[in-house]
Amino acid sequence: MSKFIATSAIRGAQAIVKEADRLYTETLAKLGPETKVAFPNTAYYLPVIYGFTAHKVQTLADLKWPLDRAKAMVPPLPGDRVWLPYLGETLDAGVATLFAEEIIEALRYVKGEQPDKRNGFTYNGPIDDVQMRSWGIQLVDGRMPGFAAIVGAAKSNEVAVKIVRELQSKGQLIFLASDVNGRSVVDQLREENVEMGYDTFIVPFGTDIFSAVYALGFASRAAFSFGGITPGSTPNSAREMLLYNKFRCFAFVLALGQVDDMKYATAAGAITYGFPVIADTAIPNILPSGITQFEHVVSVPFDDIPGKDDLERAEKLVQRCIEVRGIKIRIPKVPIPVAYGPAFEGEVVRKENLAGEFGGKGGMCFEWLTMKNPDEIEDGKIELIGPDLDPAKYTKLPLAIVIEVAGRKMQKDFEPVLERQIHPFTNGAEGVQHMGQRDITWIRISKSAVEKGFRIKHLGSILHTNLHNYFGAIVDKVQVKLYTDPAKVSELRDQARAVYSERNQRMAGLVDEAVDTYYSCTLCQSFAPTHVCVINPERVGLCGAYSWLDCRAAYEINPRGPNQPVPKGRAIDPVKGEWEGVNAFIFEHSQRAIPRCTVYSLMDAPMTTCGCCECIMMVVPEANGVMVVSRDDYSMTPAGMTFSSLMGTAGGGSQTPGVMGHGKFFLTTKKFISADGGFKRVVWLSKNLKEEMAEELKAVCEAAGEPDLLNKIADGSVATTVEELLPFLESKGHPALTMEPLV
Repeated sequence: MSKFIATSAIRGAQAIVKEADRLYTETLAKLGPETKVAFPNTAYYLPVIYGFTAHKVQTLADLKWPLDRAKAMVPPLPGDRVWLPYLGETLDAGVATLFAEEIIEALRYVKGEQPDKRNGFTYNGPIDDVQMRSWGIQLVDGRMPGFAAIVGAAKSNEVAVKIVRELQSKGQLIFLASDVNGRSVVDQLREENVEMGYDTFIVPFGTDIFSAVYALGFASRAAFSFGGITPGSTPNSAREMLLYNKFRCFAFVLALGQVDDMKYATAAGAITYGFPVIADTAIPNILPSGITQFEHVVSVPFDDIPGKDDLERAEKLVQRCIEVRGIKIRIPKVPIPVAYGPAFEGEVVRKENLAGEFGGKGGMCFEWLTMKNPDEIEDGKIELIGPDLDPAKYTKLPLAIVIEVAGRKMQKDFEPVLERQIHPFTNGAEGVQHMGQRDITWIRISKSAVEKGFRIKHLGSILHTNLHNYFGAIVDKVQVKLYTDPAKVSELRDQARAVYSERNQRMAGLVDEAVDTYYSCTLCQSFAPTHVCVINPERVGLCGAYSWLDCRAAYEINPRGPNQPVPKGRAIDPVKGEWEGVNAFIFEHSQRAIPRCTVYSLMDAPMTTCGCCECIMMVVPEANGVMVVSRDDYSMTPAGMTFSSLMGTAGGGSQTPGVMGHGKFFLTTKKFISADGGFKRVVWLSKNLKEEMAEELKAVCEAAGEPDLLNKIADGSVATTVEELLPFLESKGHPALTMEPLV
């Protein structure tokens, strides 16, 4: 910790305590010890003193003890003595300052000098009990994330207004106190005709720094009223009050302009409550966490903030305050021109009502969520790079949805978890249909949605809002970039695919036998009500986006979400992959429609299939094997059906022996239909998969003892009918022809 801050805070505390002592001596001599002392329309005596000590101040005589305590708590200046870089002495000085400031303000009321009046304006003074209870409830239930105590004066009137408006837009209660050289934020707001008062959530406490103690008194009273803390009821009641405020009352101090000794001292008192201090001038930082959840003192010199003008700098200053305090913003409504809610999650946009689409047959659409440093992201920024939907005609465009997130608790392992939420989040919009994931995404927009004003950027609004609202515990900032320029989409897709591959490789070496719990995914039940995806270490989700590790991380983030632990329980048939626990889970979560499931078999109770699978596998009885069709393959198959036709057979949550959806990387694991003969059963494979996964599939063939197997597997270039397939397999000597019968 900076010795400069310690010296300034202690020096400021000494001055404030001295002023309290002077004023007390003067008032006591004039009015006598039995004179009543109280803040108007408030209970809890003098709340800061009461919270720390359980001492009830009701008369002037009652002020002597806390004043003596304040005198005793102020340490000597560090001077030339040995100085240790820790907060202890500075915090003592801060608490002494708060005691002295509360005494000063109480004495001013006794003398009739409060509330403050300046330039024809009457300040608020302490918040009355009725209003405190109203706001306290909002703080407790999360409607009001926290409060900001602003001291001093902004660089300009325009900056002052921008800071206040930004805080209001984020649901913050705003307290104002103090000035710089006789000028305060209150003066600046008045000059710009900004209304202040309880109705606007902007409360001007007083003209000097002493009045800032009302903010700490408000925090103390909130702990008493809503935290169930009674001062003196336990030996640790003061500590309980401070911890309540540290973890439940998300407040911070924003110091605008010069920070003098008295402001340093008051700031030390605020830090004791767990409230960090952010300054828009160059002062020493105290960055290690401890008393506060994160940094204690953060200097953000206003003119050093990057931005095109002062208003943009003011916006970024407020965002930095939100980050330092760890405030989680909930956005009350998704800002789009169509209705939004779970009622629209299963909506299908049909061809006759289609205004625009991305991906699908002949299209290119992908989604990629990546973690960034907070400084690289501007929260709420949504950019469209390329053409938009044309409301006058049907529009088909490529689309890259690139989401950049930052947060103190965000981890790389959480990226695919949040990325997969794009599916349910987007489907909540009226007139928007989302299918698939990663680089097989398909989005359709209805004519009615476009007529109401829905455009591509509104996809970003949906994602920004919901990532904050549902994942605020780990996400602090969200920025969305939407690309429709074909060349840029193609370039970014290659980058995203490299990331997808890296994620897939994380599972290497982890086998099903090593765990006793699998995980579920029910994200697609809006389209497939009876579908339950069971994800194990050697089988990714049908969509290909969720691995076992991803699901475990998703459960850690949201224990009530769609990814739940599935205890395996007693093994019924370890060869086919059937367990009592898995069956019980699937039965209960499939609307009691699916009584059993095997994980390693295509022929006996295979897993149900949703609409987002990367591949569909189907038995080809004539060849005694199976074909695997990729979602990106639009050609005819030996079954006489295209991928979309096969989806009509297997999708919707159906359990169809001989037909099953799966992720493409399931092909590369040892458990791939291992009960039915494994990869050696594959007699036909979409050409794009053979090319895209050539190296991985060659390794699978070698592991199966058939190094040349991939060359023996047909694709659409050599066979699109059974009549074409069988001669090819016979000429190549495919092993499936001599294996035990599948049917």
